[in-house]
Amino acid sequence: MLIAVAGPYSAPTEEQMKANLKAMNIAAAEVYRKGHIPVIGVNASLFVADELPGIESKKVISDISFAIVERCDAILIIGSSPGADIERDLIKDQGLPVYYSVDEIPEEK
Repeated sequence: MLIAVAGPYSAPTEEQMKANLKAMNIAAAEVYRKGHIPVIGVNASLFVADELPGIESKKVISDISFAIVERCDAILIIGSSPGADIERDLIKDQGLPVYYSVDEIPEEK
């Protein structure tokens, strides 16, 4: 399965934002170990947002992240945030699995 990994990214400090992204990447590595392909919308969007200084970065990040999630087969939520909650709902509205722990994700055979 193509599994989105979502959680909080925005934070009051750069250090906390990096820690939030690292937590998503660690979870994505666990998803991969289970035999699935993980994707993190924030990872895919950050460098694009950096190249668009005239456009609000939150908009770029959200637009790209939500578009990616809509193409996934499931989502792993590692924490709540406004963006992660929208991503969860995008998957839920399609009737696809929403996981809250890596342990809930079946191993790919």
